[in-house]
Amino acid sequence: MNLAPFLAAPAAIQVHVLAAALALGLGISQFLLPKGSPRHRLIGWIWVIAMAAVCATAFFIYELQVWGRWSPIHVLAFVTLVSLVGAVRAARRGQIVRHKRIMSLLFALALVVTGLFTLLPGRLMHQVLFG
Repeated sequence: MNLAPFLAAPAAIQVHVLAAALALGLGISQFLLPKGSPRHRLIGWIWVIAMAAVCATAFFIYELQVWGRWSPIHVLAFVTLVSLVGAVRAARRGQIVRHKRIMSLLFALALVVTGLFTLLPGRLMHQVLFG
């Protein structure tokens, strides 16, 4: 492991990575812990805030440019923000199945799948973990 590339990265990338790591850990705990408890709600709110931070910082990362300064990651960040709002609304309305489905998809697609892409050669997290 080599933290030098991470420490040399812009602040937006550092916050992005830290928020994603927090969201990953919290997300795993949410799958393992009982649902509907005050602890579940607290961890869930922290997870939503971490995911919102991941999305917000993504708008300041321009390493991959497809449409001008923008890329599919920016579209994903926007869709994730909208989905977070939908998941919270579903929980507040008692639509637990919908809430669970949205949150599970966000965890799997917006965190795990996209996180795996950061491990490709040439990417920052590949340099940090394997470089």
